[in-house]
Amino acid sequence: MYKLPVSVLVVIHTLDLDVLLLERTGHPGYWQSVTGSQHHGESLRQTALREIREETGLNPCDYPLSDWETEYRYEIFKEWRWRYAPDITHNTEHVFSLCLPEKEAITIAPEEHLNYLWLPWRKAADKVFSWSNAETIRNLPQHLSEMDEFSLLPT
Repeated sequence: MYKLPVSVLVVIHTLDLDVLLLERTGHPGYWQSVTGSQHHGESLRQTALREIREETGLNPCDYPLSDWETEYRYEIFKEWRWRYAPDITHNTEHVFSLCLPEKEAITIAPEEHLNYLWLPWRKAADKVFSWSNAETIRNLPQHLSEMDEFSLLPT
């Protein structure tokens, strides 16, 4: 079955704006936030929660998950198009963030990632390979300043 051309991008960060990055297995040196495609019948929030669990080992229900109600549309890299129906060339990515009180040890999914690291948000934005991931990280301080205190309660 083909993947849906709908995905989530979840920036996991601390209150001090350190950002978690994951290094892709198939592309050493490609760093990114948590990402993943929506499964059939799944809400975007369910996709975000599943991907956080799968890629980090964290229990996302222990922390506040914020839906930015932001989406990016981009062309799918040719090398990854075989995963999608033949007529699909673009993906729509929906942005979320997960706020942790402090850095935590992560249990990576070895089939997806080689390593992880925590970086201050500016350095993280410079390190990721995806323009949408970089833009989201650069917008993180503004997004947090617009949230109220109740938004930082676990979901």
